[in-house]
Amino acid sequence: MMFAREQFMDFDQPLPLASGAVLPSFRLAYETYGELNAQRDNAVLICHALNASHHVAGVYADAQGEAIAKSEGWWDNMVGPGKAVDTNRWFVIGVNNLGSCFGSSGPATTHPQTGELWGADFPVVTVEDWVHAQARLLDALGIEQLAAVMGGSLGGMQALSWTLQYPTRMRHAVVIASAPNLTAENIAFNEVARRAIVTDPDFHGGHYRRHNTLPRRGLRIARMIGHITYLSDDVMNEKFGRALRAAADASADVERLAYHFTTHDVEFQIESYLRHQGDKFAEYFDANTYLLITRALDYFDPARRHEGRLSSALAAAKAQFLVISFSTDWRFAPSRSREIVRALLDNHQEVSYAEIDAPHGHDAFLLDDARYHQLVRAYFDHKVGA
Repeated sequence: MMFAREQFMDFDQPLPLASGAVLPSFRLAYETYGELNAQRDNAVLICHALNASHHVAGVYADAQGEAIAKSEGWWDNMVGPGKAVDTNRWFVIGVNNLGSCFGSSGPATTHPQTGELWGADFPVVTVEDWVHAQARLLDALGIEQLAAVMGGSLGGMQALSWTLQYPTRMRHAVVIASAPNLTAENIAFNEVARRAIVTDPDFHGGHYRRHNTLPRRGLRIARMIGHITYLSDDVMNEKFGRALRAAADASADVERLAYHFTTHDVEFQIESYLRHQGDKFAEYFDANTYLLITRALDYFDPARRHEGRLSSALAAAKAQFLVISFSTDWRFAPSRSREIVRALLDNHQEVSYAEIDAPHGHDAFLLDDARYHQLVRAYFDHKVGA
């Protein structure tokens, strides 16, 4: 069992943002696992996706030094002693992105100059801004070059961005279940989720904490929309199908169903599941953070400055790549990963690609799959560690 310890680092130097705004100062929450070697060349940066954090792996301990139940990091099945990213060998760093709500500077933290909560006034951030902030943390930790940057989904976009913004500061990029930009459909899903939040009567223009409330209804709907896109149709049918909840199934006469339809009760198991996920999410995630991070997703497009030519954008990359996709992932389809691979091959860059036949949809990158984990292990053993 690996215990994790949350750390914080404060930066007094202003951080210019892509929007033109400037953060006068900022804090980053982070965790590290394993030991930095004497050469300081075994560091691996793990970049998180939308609703994750710096707590990548391990568990937290209580005051008595005992493991806290259900405190495992979001990628604990991937990172740790003897795991695919082996912390007996690699010094792994997880950083909470700016604008998030798990300890780094964001809408739910205090503006350093006004003493008020940032709320909706926290500036727009981009993937590129996150990478610059992460680089500042590495500077403070005395790490000049990373062995690898790794991430799934939005984390994969950060790994890709690292290869362009700091091409000599990392040797490998592991880009999993990701894309070089969002499709119009993906942007549309994000916008519907954002509208659910901003039209919640408790949103108050993003300054809901001043009103002692939270836009929970909007957050619930946003999470439900997102969760549908993370699962495949096969998985939803296998787990839930058209099954009714036990109570509904016991008395599923026409009159009763008609009555509950008019009162908006939950009948199907999939409805119950989505509402449960939405309720959980609304209790721990910040609405302004959701708006910021989905916008960062929407804006990411390294080819934009190259007239849409991804191969031209990736020409600056010097890292070796491992790109992984999953067959049933329709949110970040394998075809999007293959765009990255083709662009790298156009530049004669070294890239390994694998498409895993997995039924779990986009969530596959977070789950246990022996083939997937063995692939990552082999890459770290024979490429990153070569």
